[in-house]
Amino acid sequence: MDVNFMDLKNNNNEPEENNELSIELSEEIAEGIYSNLAIITHSNTEFVLDFIRIMPGVPKAKVKSRIVLTPEHAKRLLGALQDNINRFEAANGAIKTNDPALPMNFGGPAGEA
Repeated sequence: MDVNFMDLKNNNNEPEENNELSIELSEEIAEGIYSNLAIITHSNTEFVLDFIRIMPGVPKAKVKSRIVLTPEHAKRLLGALQDNINRFEAANGAIKTNDPALPMNFGGPAGEA
């Protein structure tokens, strides 16, 4: 899959002309990694996003992916996420969120095999 990207570099947030970037997405990466928990930490020079998958009844979870960003790129990511959420909600209605504290058992009964 190829994606064209217009970089926003000037101060008035208008795209610079003829500044396209071709991005390749391999089949393996295109499958994605499921995450139902994210932990964000930062220093004075970088933001670290750890994406984690926790499962019901399993007391230990593993970080499935870690992304390290500069503060500038973290802020751009925040803006891009907000823009996409706004467009999603305009088309599909408000996203409902529950209490941010996720119980380790997900609130359901433990499964048996």
